[in-house]
Amino acid sequence: MNLKNLNAVKWVALVLMAGDHVNKYLFNETLPFLFEAGRAVMPMFCFVLAYNLARPDSLANGTYQRVANRLVLFGLIASPAYILLGGVIDDWWPLNILFTLLTITLVVYNLDKGGKVSQVIALLVFLLCGAVVEFWWPAVLMGVFLWLFFRYGNAYYIAGAVLACASLWYINDNFYALLSVPLVLILSRTPFTLPRFKWFFYAFYPLHLYALMMIRVPMAKAGYLFFT
Repeated sequence: MNLKNLNAVKWVALVLMAGDHVNKYLFNETLPFLFEAGRAVMPMFCFVLAYNLARPDSLANGTYQRVANRLVLFGLIASPAYILLGGVIDDWWPLNILFTLLTITLVVYNLDKGGKVSQVIALLVFLLCGAVVEFWWPAVLMGVFLWLFFRYGNAYYIAGAVLACASLWYINDNFYALLSVPLVLILSRTPFTLPRFKWFFYAFYPLHLYALMMIRVPMAKAGYLFFT
C-alpha cells in the first residue's frame, strides 16, 4: 500500500496532541472539542508507525532496533514531566504513549523474525507490556493489525485494526478515536508537501510536556487550580 503523504498524518496528529494536552494540563479538560479531536491522535501515530515498520527491509536494515531505541530514550526523558503533570495512577501507571509505540514495535519485530520462540515472545510482550502502557492492549492490538495489513494486504487485518480502535471506547468513554479513520484516509492522499524532520517527532513529545509544566508556574501563581 503506497501512501502519498504520510507526513501530513504525522503533522496533524502532532497538532491535535498538543491541543489535547493544552486542554488537559492547562484547562482541566474544559474545552470539549480539543478533547474529542485528541482521541484520534494515538491511532494516527499507530498508523504511521505500523506503515514504516511494515517495509519489507525493516528487519534486515535494523529499523526495529533504531525505532525502539529512540522510543525508549524519549519515553524516559518525557516520563518525569508526564508524571508530574498528573493524570497517572499509582504515581507512574500507565507509561506514556511512547512506550505504547515501543510495545507495538517489539511485538511486530518478533513477528517479523518468525519462528515459534519469537511468536511466544511477541505474545508475552503484548500481554505484559500492554498492561502498563497508555491505552493498554487495544492500542497495541491496533498497531499490530495495521502492521499485518501493510505487510500482507489482507483486508481482515484492517477490519481488526478498526475494531481495536473502536474498542478504545472502554478507555476513552466515547468513540471519537474512530475520527482517525477518515482523517488518515484524507490526509495520507493530500498533494501538499510538509517537511520531514528525522528526530523532531520524537523530541517534540517530551519538549512540549516540559513547556506545559513551565507555563503552569505563572498560571498557578495567578491562582489557577490544576486537577491531577
